[in-house]
Amino acid sequence: MSKKVKEVAIHDKDTGSSEVQIALLTEKIESLSKHMNLFKKDKHSSVGLLKAVNKRKKLLDYLKRNKLESYKDVISKLNIRK
Repeated sequence: MSKKVKEVAIHDKDTGSSEVQIALLTEKIESLSKHMNLFKKDKHSSVGLLKAVNKRKKLLDYLKRNKLESYKDVISKLNIRK
């Protein structure tokens, strides 16, 4: 597990909670963003980046509706929004 995932995980073996999925998607988005800055014409990776961003947005909306405190915690730990 990476550092970000460990910060938001509910317990030691947590792999499927919304918080962990958001952390994993955030890492993927950061990686793909760096890749896209180097290879601007890579359309397949840009599609993957858009899909990851949309999935993370849906998960964040779910957290905001159902677990507001957890949503605020994830946002602050991962520095997603300001």
